[in-house]
Parts: sequence; C-alpha cells; structure tokens
Amino acid sequence: MTWAERAEQSQQGLESLYWNPSIQLYDIEIPCPDGKCNTIFHYWWMAHAVDALVDGYLRTGDSVYADRLKELHDGIVRRNGGKWPNELYDDMEWMAIAWLRAFEATGRKEYKETADILWADIQTGWNSHMGGGIAWQKSQLDYKNTPANAPAAILAARLYRQSDRPEDLAWALKIYEWLKANLVDAATGFVWDGMNRTGDGTIDKDWKFTYCQGVYIGAGVELYRITGDRSYLQDAVRTAEAMRRELVHPASGLLPEEGDGDGGLFKGILVRYLGELVAVAPQETAITRLLEAQASSLWSRGRDPRRQVFSTCWSEPPEERVTLSTQLSGIMLLEQLAAMEKKGLAAMPDSGIAYP
Repeated sequence: MTWAERAEQSQQGLESLYWNPSIQLYDIEIPCPDGKCNTIFHYWWMAHAVDALVDGYLRTGDSVYADRLKELHDGIVRRNGGKWPNELYDDMEWMAIAWLRAFEATGRKEYKETADILWADIQTGWNSHMGGGIAWQKSQLDYKNTPANAPAAILAARLYRQSDRPEDLAWALKIYEWLKANLVDAATGFVWDGMNRTGDGTIDKDWKFTYCQGVYIGAGVELYRITGDRSYLQDAVRTAEAMRRELVHPASGLLPEEGDGDGGLFKGILVRYLGELVAVAPQETAITRLLEAQASSLWSRGRDPRRQVFSTCWSEPPEERVTLSTQLSGIMLLEQLAAMEKKGLAAMPDSGIAYP
C-alpha cells in the first residue's frame, strides 16, 4: 500500500467518524453521541481540518474534498458568529493560511477574501511591547510568542508570492527578524515558545514544543522561496537539526507525545513544515528519513485499523476516545509522505529502510 493510499484511508476515517452535517463542522472527538461533545468551538482545530482537506484535494483532485471545503467554510463562519476574526492572533493566522491554500487549490475567490479579512486583523497585533512582534491575543498585548509570529510570517510571505504586494514581503521580513532575534536560541537554532507571559520579560525556555520548531522552519522556507537568500534555508535546516537533538527520542527515533488537546496538533504542524523543507532541500535526507520513520510507526503501531484513527503517541495504539486534533496530525503526516512520494522524495512504505 502506497503512502497515498494510506493518506486516503485516514481521510476516510475523518469523514466517516468526525463530520457532523448538522453543524457543518467536525466533531471535536469520538465517540460523540448526538454531537454532545461540541461544547467548545475549537476554531484553530477547524483551520487545520481545512488544511487537511486541501492536502486531500491536491493529492486526488476529487470534488469530494472541494465540496467539503465549501461546507466547512460556511460552518466555521456561522459558528464564529457570522464573522471571521476572533480574539487570538495565532488562531486567525492558522485560519488565514488554510483558506489561502484552499483558494490556491480551488480558485474560489471567497477563500481569498477570508484570508484577506483575517490578515488585516492580524496586523493590528503588532505593537512595541517587547520591541515588536505580534501579540498572542487581544486581551494580552504584551505577551509575544512563536505561534503568533512564525505563522504570520508564513502567511505574509505566501500572500506576497500570490499577490506580489511589497507590503506583504515587508511584513514577512519584519516579523521573521523580530522572531529570530528574540525567540530563537542563537547558539543552537532551537525555538522557544514565548516571552513576557507573566509580565516580567521572562522567556519560556522550558516550553519545548514541536510546532514552534515547525512554524519557524516554515517561515524560513517561505522567505527562501521568494528571496532566494540561502540564509533563510540555513536557518530552517539548523532549527530542524536542533529539533532532532532536543525532541526526537534517541532510541526510538520518534517525536514526543504532547497530549490530545491542542497538543494533539503540534506534531502534525511540525511534520507539515518539515515536508516543505524537504521540498526545497531534498538533499536533507535525514529529515526525509525522520518523516518516514514517524509515518511507518504511526501506521503500524499508532493506528486503530478498524476505525482508521490515530494515537497521540505514534508508537502505541489509540484509546477509544480520539480527539479531532490527534486525528488531524496523523492525516497531515501521511499526506506529507504522499506528497513526497509523488515527487520521488520518499521511499515506498515498508521498503526495508533502516530508520533511526
């Protein structure tokens, strides 16, 4: 079975188990009898569901994915009170990135309009606290973190690549430079989570999350793509190497378990942007081998084959309850391998490659 076939099976699990037509959203976990699990609106989880659907559409061209995107677009804005912005800048960035990808994949103008609405609001998060940077949320403007800045740099760079607006490139460069200067360890390239959360200027160096590494890598890749400046690519590779040293288990070669709430998405975000790095730097075969190892373990040990659902730990079977965040991470991993397989960048599953 190819990586593409495995990705398709995982997408079918998402569709059959999580889609709730009554609200035009995905249930936030299974089991979810009568939709009663949906007491909280996980806005940013839905953004990554959009991204996963775009992955499926790009892989197959199947209108099933495009149709589901249209329904989800309606369901999200309805659940968000008829508007797109919310209180969290990082949430809006994930949503804008996803709908910009959906626009580029399908050509539907309303998706680009959604991204533009969100981007205009996101820019209001930049302020002089801590020397610049975009705030995490509107009620705490002096707390700056990687999840509110690296995705914004990715978004601005992709908007520039799509529309050629100089101001978008200026934003991407400004955000990236602030982030690199303030939340990236100059000695190693490892990316810290945030600063001034408690109002004393402290950097949360003990918060070591996979997705912080991923989004900084993604920002470097995007700036390399549009500028050709190899220093951005070097930054991305350096952070990927730091991530391997700091977060990958030396014996198993696997990424850490980070919980089934918001943390359920963290590894999926990392592997998405590691896949983007491999796309521009195929010579980085250690990253390719790392991604293949994660996907092989997930499929053989971290999956329930009856339901096509995944575990938060990619080497152990899932529990009966599986959150949407966890399922999306598994899908994003397999879709990355499918995309790499299509380009000849990944080995076929079960090819006998020795992983770390």
